Amino acid sequence: MQRDDKYPLVSKPGSGFGEYQQLTKEEAGWEFLNFNARLMKQGEVWNWNTGENECAIILLGGNFSIRTDKGNWKTHNGRRDVFSGIAHTVYLSRNMDFSITAESEILDIACGWCETDEDHPACFKTPEEVEIEIRGGDNATRQINSLIQPGFDCHRLVSVEVYTPSGNWSSFPAHKHDQRVLDQQGKVVEARLEEIYFYKLDKPEGYAIQQVYTKDRSLDEMMRVRNNEIVMVPRGYHPVVAEHGYNCYYLNFLTGSDQSLAYSTDPEHEWIYDSWKSVDDRVPLVTVEMNG
Repeated sequence: MQRDDKYPLVSKPGSGFGEYQQLTKEEAGWEFLNFNARLMKQGEVWNWNTGENECAIILLGGNFSIRTDKGNWKTHNGRRDVFSGIAHTVYLSRNMDFSITAESEILDIACGWCETDEDHPACFKTPEEVEIEIRGGDNATRQINSLIQPGFDCHRLVSVEVYTPSGNWSSFPAHKHDQRVLDQQGKVVEARLEEIYFYKLDKPEGYAIQQVYTKDRSLDEMMRVRNNEIVMVPRGYHPVVAEHGYNCYYLNFLTGSDQSLAYSTDPEHEWIYDSWKSVDDRVPLVTVEMNG
């Protein structure tokens, strides 16, 4: 499905407990990707069946137990919030029943899912298993935590969480992944992916700025994004900058032609890769030692 640009690119959150953010592929106007986030009170239970979808559940804050027909797990060192450690991740394949119980006073979780015709093993991934990458340089330094990384045993879902220090640029130099391109050896050098950015700031009054644009500027949007908001990236380049004084977190879910993060950089800005002289010493912003 080709997304029509009549759809807004920002999804505003609800308030209070329950499902405070929700986006279906139909609402987004695209083919695969769905997302929700919910706050739960201690003892509250969320029951669901994945249907014809694979899904990943990301612990944003608190602790939970999960019962499935493929295994049961429980977090013991869940982070207080996204700025207090590394995520636990649960991957579930299609046609699985599951039940999540909030084991802390407040549980904050996010879930991304997409249709699949494949079966893969359920997986509980702890913070200790998450690969951390420091990417970029100078005031474009940021931290990438790989949750459902390329090569993970699933069909097409990918998820990473990104930490951008106050005032820094992220997803920069600007890149895109809106068409499938193969090199002469048949390797994917750009995948066709739908993507969401789900934001949290370390202070409630903070914000980030995100642009989504195409080379011909047929799509060219600049958005001020606040806590718990989603930006949809249907196509084009999509850089981010964190407001000065506020550290920025975003959770990416991607899915599409390949289980990949292959992208193309805006050629006008490729030179920046060779310009960096240092790495911002504020990263990593979070570590596994902060959990629990």
